Amino acid sequence: MAILTHLTETAIWFDVIHDAEKTCSIYLQGEIESYLVFLLMRYVRRADLPNKIMAQALLEAQQRAPIQRAEMLRAIGDECLLLSGLYPGITNKRHVRIGYFVEMGQTAYSASSWQENDLYAQLGSQFVPLMDILQSIRHVDDNANLLPLDALELWNTTGSKYALSALKKYTNALPFILTVHQKK
Repeated sequence: MAILTHLTETAIWFDVIHDAEKTCSIYLQGEIESYLVFLLMRYVRRADLPNKIMAQALLEAQQRAPIQRAEMLRAIGDECLLLSGLYPGITNKRHVRIGYFVEMGQTAYSASSWQENDLYAQLGSQFVPLMDILQSIRHVDDNANLLPLDALELWNTTGSKYALSALKKYTNALPFILTVHQKK
């Protein structure tokens, strides 16, 4: 990682995101990249992490007036993105899989969208690459941020490239996709 020498907080965060994009081979559109930078700037000042049941918050948001519903849904999407990307270890402490936050975040962003391809629709559809970028920001040495089973589950359920690279750090074996067989 390069030494960051810019004077403004915004410029530093843009450099951090650009480095993470290069690391992940993911390149975000300007609007999405800016949203991610300002999301990080907003939440870095908060000492607390969301400690709520996201599915319940999602249901509560659906019962609000349209403007308040959209604001609540965006906040849920933001919190899920931060938890799954920057704090994946917290999910284990809460006994919830990372994929839960991915699903809730995608749903929240998509539900807050006013048009088919607006910013929030894009955030919902690009949630996994955004999460991968955030996870790579946390990656400061050769050790993966994800435990092996978490990485396998995340890769299987979301196709996360970062989770696959984390798996490869633990083993040279070829991971396989798990399938669930349903009774007929």
